[in-house]
Amino acid sequence: MPTATINNARLWYDQLGQGEPLLLHHGYTASRVNWLPVAQQLKQYYQVILMECRGTGESEDTADGYNLEQYALDVLGLMDHLKIDKFSYAGHSMGGGIGYVLGAHHLDRLNRLIFMAPIPSKGTGMMSAAMLETRLKHRRQNDRAAIKQNYLDTRFRPEVETDAWIESRVDHIMRVSEGHLIDGAKAMADIDLAEKLAEITIPTLMIAGSVDGLLNANLADFKRLPNAALQVFARAGHEVAIHEPEGVSDAIHSFMQHGALSAKDLYKRQT
Repeated sequence: MPTATINNARLWYDQLGQGEPLLLHHGYTASRVNWLPVAQQLKQYYQVILMECRGTGESEDTADGYNLEQYALDVLGLMDHLKIDKFSYAGHSMGGGIGYVLGAHHLDRLNRLIFMAPIPSKGTGMMSAAMLETRLKHRRQNDRAAIKQNYLDTRFRPEVETDAWIESRVDHIMRVSEGHLIDGAKAMADIDLAEKLAEITIPTLMIAGSVDGLLNANLADFKRLPNAALQVFARAGHEVAIHEPEGVSDAIHSFMQHGALSAKDLYKRQT
């Protein structure tokens, strides 16, 4: 698989299919794996670009740079490396936070934005602190069983949250660098871009799961976006692309083709 040195970090990436460029970015303790079921379907229509941020997957563990602003610059650096000026961006969870940064500060590079179960634009606050403390404890004790049990306790779609998938999630949590785990959590806790969302005027899509603890925050951020469409899946939690890969693929493809449409747009037609 190819890698590129971007902003002094060796980053893994891959390209699938041809057409309009669409970059898919993973979440906090994930990798390309969580987007792959969707990428395999979207590659029929688009040039799908997958990447893994510094400190995760097959990318380099750097000494620093574990913050949303740097992750966003790494996205842009990779697109520069690929000689792609404008693109559409889809981010899951922490990747959605990167999307907020891109939309707030680099809107000229984007065609569309897709947020899939993103972290709140006002930050995760103490939720990240509690999660981080537990994750660090389990990792330092090499307690894979405790991490696995957390996923088993919250599993409700066993047909896709298979034992093998849960083992893969444990592998991901054990693999990410400590710098990414600690500083990435702080970055997610501290993000504060809610007031900037009104300035993201390009078409956006908010994808959420009704079984996700971030649902209310996602709905609040959807309301802040001036040109947004919404898709909520009834039987999906935070791992929306794993729970509903076909539904997510269809929602993204429809959005890429038709953009966002709201009731307000329809009312305007009557005047």
